[in-house]
Amino acid sequence: MKVLVTGVKGQLGYDVMNELAKRGYEGVGVDVDEMDITDRAAVERVIGEVHPDKVVHCAAWTAVDAAEDNQEVCHKVNAEGTENIARMCGKLDIPMVYISTDYVFDGQGTRPWEPDDPVVKPLNVYGQAKYDGEVAVEKYAPKHYIVRIAWVFGLNGKNFIKTMLNLGKTHDTLTVVDDQIGTPTYTYDLARLLVDMLEKEEYGKYHATNEGGYISWCDFAKEIFRQAGMDVKVLPVSSAEYPAKAKRPTNSRLEKKKLEEHGFTRLPDWKDALGRYLKEIQQNN
Repeated sequence: MKVLVTGVKGQLGYDVMNELAKRGYEGVGVDVDEMDITDRAAVERVIGEVHPDKVVHCAAWTAVDAAEDNQEVCHKVNAEGTENIARMCGKLDIPMVYISTDYVFDGQGTRPWEPDDPVVKPLNVYGQAKYDGEVAVEKYAPKHYIVRIAWVFGLNGKNFIKTMLNLGKTHDTLTVVDDQIGTPTYTYDLARLLVDMLEKEEYGKYHATNEGGYISWCDFAKEIFRQAGMDVKVLPVSSAEYPAKAKRPTNSRLEKKKLEEHGFTRLPDWKDALGRYLKEIQQNN
C-alpha cells in the first residue's frame, strides 16, 4: 500500500509517516514545498504522479486566533485546499482520510457530540473553514473518512503541554481556563488508528481522542505538572477572564463509541498518553 500524507512537517503527519513505515507500507510525505494544496494544478500533478492507493490529509492552517485576521488564507488552505485533494481522490477513486476538529460544532451544552450530529454554527473562522473542508470531502470523495480530533499534542510543532512546561520553568503559579471541557489527542496514538482505517473500508465520520474521561484545560495542566514532577500551582480561571481573539467552544466532548461499532480500537487513556509523551520529549531533548 502506497499512502500520500500531506502536512508531514506537522505533529500528526510526522507520526502517520512513522506508523506507515512500522507496518511496512510506503509513505510519500509532502508539505507545502512539495505540494501547495491551494494550487489545484499542483495537487493534480503530484497526486497524478505519485498515484497513491490512499491519501491521509493532515495539512491545515491551525493557528486558531490568527485565522480571525487571516480569514481568506485560512479558508484557502482548510477548505479550498481540501477540496482540491478531494476532487482528485474522487476522480482517481482513491480513499482519503481528512482530519477535522471539534471546532466544527458550536460548543454549547454538555452532551458529547456524536460524529453524525448536524453541524450548525462553528464559533470561529478556523472551525468554519474546517467544516467547509468536510463538506468538500463528502461532495467529491465518495470513499472517505472524516476524523474529528481535539486538543492535539505530538513531537513536532507547538502544543499546550510544551507551553505549560516552558511556563512552569519561570512561574510557580499559573491560571488556566476551567470551563472548556474535552479530551486530549496524542498524535502517536491517533496515527495508529488512522493506519488501521486505511486497512479497512468502514468509511464515514468518526471522533477520535484519547480515553480517560472529559477534563478541563486546568485539569490537564495540573496533571502535566504532576507527571513532570514540577511544583507549579494551577489556578482555575473562566474563559471570560482570559479572552482570546477566536471564541473557543466550552463543550468539546466527543462521543467515540462509533469506533468500536466499526471494529476500531479506541485510543489509550490520556494520562497514559501524557506519560509516554513526556518520556519521549525528554529523550529527544
